[in-house]
Amino acid sequence: MKRISTILILSLLSFGAWAQNSPLTSYGFRLGLTATPTFGWIKPDQGKTNGVALGFSYGLIGDFNFAPNYSFSTALTITTINGKSTEVDPSNINRPTPNVVGAAVPVAYDLKYKLQYLDLPLTVKLKTIKEDGMRWYGQFGLSNSFLLGAKQDAVGGGTTISNAKINDYTKFYRAGLIIGGGGEFDVSGNTSIVAGLTFNNGFTNIVTDKNRTVKNHYLALNFGVFF
Repeated sequence: MKRISTILILSLLSFGAWAQNSPLTSYGFRLGLTATPTFGWIKPDQGKTNGVALGFSYGLIGDFNFAPNYSFSTALTITTINGKSTEVDPSNINRPTPNVVGAAVPVAYDLKYKLQYLDLPLTVKLKTIKEDGMRWYGQFGLSNSFLLGAKQDAVGGGTTISNAKINDYTKFYRAGLIIGGGGEFDVSGNTSIVAGLTFNNGFTNIVTDKNRTVKNHYLALNFGVFF
């Protein structure tokens, strides 16, 4: 996984250097840094959402400007998506065998997912004309997330589990629909600050259990600096 992260970072930086000197466009490439809180929640098909949980995202952001008001926008971030749910008999929790003959009674567990991904979003950013060093933007696209680590807390049926590793029960790839907007504000020279709000709607199952479907979503308060 570290090798994959290194390759992706070098590829993004190399492509950015090429874009800045490419004769194909006069609009250029912008690279920046981002640090963003996330507010995530879990949506199981059998069970219920049980509140939001705070996470965090940080890394590189890049805009490939192919027209004055249009950009192909991407990033390379480490993103934590946490969330709480109530679910019946998750496959990763080993229940004791009942002492009496007959089927075990289903048990509902209060769960907290703590998932960390390497995120590579692919989006299009539509910008207004800059006035007084400020412009607004809207953003739409696809997020591609690759699992780095997964832990879970569970309480129910007399069982309490904390920080159990559930990598084997969590799918490696997650896809989500991105929609958002915000503003870009010039500071000095080529430096500008970006602030906005993004909704990431996960539409792939995040668990490997074939008998249930669980999806995660989050809102992000975007903060970044372009150089």
